[in-house]
Amino acid sequence: MKKLSVLLGVLFLSMAVFAQNGAYSKGDKLLNVGIGLNSYYSGGIPVGASFEYGVTEDISVGLNVDYLSHKYKYYGYGNYKFTALYFGARGSYHFNTLLNIENEKVDVYAGAALGYRSFKWNDSYSSEGLGHSYGSGVYLGVFAGGKYYFTENIGAFAELGAIGSTNVRIGVAFKF
Repeated sequence: MKKLSVLLGVLFLSMAVFAQNGAYSKGDKLLNVGIGLNSYYSGGIPVGASFEYGVTEDISVGLNVDYLSHKYKYYGYGNYKFTALYFGARGSYHFNTLLNIENEKVDVYAGAALGYRSFKWNDSYSSEGLGHSYGSGVYLGVFAGGKYYFTENIGAFAELGAIGSTNVRIGVAFKF
């Protein structure tokens, strides 16, 4: 009976080890900080961050924020400034278990975000009253991404999709 208990214990621990999800596991705290490689708007460099907590072996939930500001001068006509701020909730599905990725340096994921976006325009030339928040409101975004960890807790990430004010973001990934 004792041998059977030990055998079952070893089997259970072995299954737990093989059930690990590559670079992502339940309970992980994930922080991404990055820049957008392009902007949906007239210019500027989008910067953003997201924080997620692993609620299951495959699903994480959290928050994201994205900021973009751009100003330029119409020669002889005045100045123009545009600012975008996105803030919302985010959830990701990590595909490592489904795709049988056992490399502990790789995390492949996709997800969705829902939140509020705030736009502000200031135009010193126009009498149309562009200094307001036209276009602000609820946003829905979807994304797919991947991370590669150089150490146990620090890596790089890339995401594609509707990610705030950009559709391509790269940056540094932290895991706690």
